[in-house]
Amino acid sequence: QVQLVESGGGLVQAGGSLRLSCAASESIFSRNAAGWYRQAPGKQREVVAIITSSGYINYSDSVKGRVTISRDNAKNTIYLQMNSLKPEDTAVYYCAAWGAGYDYWGQGTQVTVSS
Repeated sequence: QVQLVESGGGLVQAGGSLRLSCAASESIFSRNAAGWYRQAPGKQREVVAIITSSGYINYSDSVKGRVTISRDNAKNTIYLQMNSLKPEDTAVYYCAAWGAGYDYWGQGTQVTVSS
C-alpha cells in the first residue's frame, strides 16, 4: 500500500508563504497524476492544483497566480508553494495520487492563515 505523508503546514499571517511537501513511500509520481486538495471547515474538499505524469499542470481559479505545484521524482515528492496567502486559504491540505481504478491520499496538513 502506497503511503503519502504531507508536511509543511502551519500558522502564517495573511500575505505570508508556506511550502507543503508530500512524500510517497514508492516511486509513483513519475507514472501517476497527483495533486493537492483542501477542505475548509463546513465545506467540501476541493482541488487546488494537479500535475500529470507528463507534466501538465492546472490550478483552481481561487489560487491561480499564488501557488506553484512541482514534483521531484528522485525524491518521490511533490510540493505546493503557496504565496500571498489569504485567510480563506485556511484548510486541511491533502495530497493525492491516482490512476485507473485507484487513488492514494495523505492524512492532511493544517494550514491556518490569520488576518
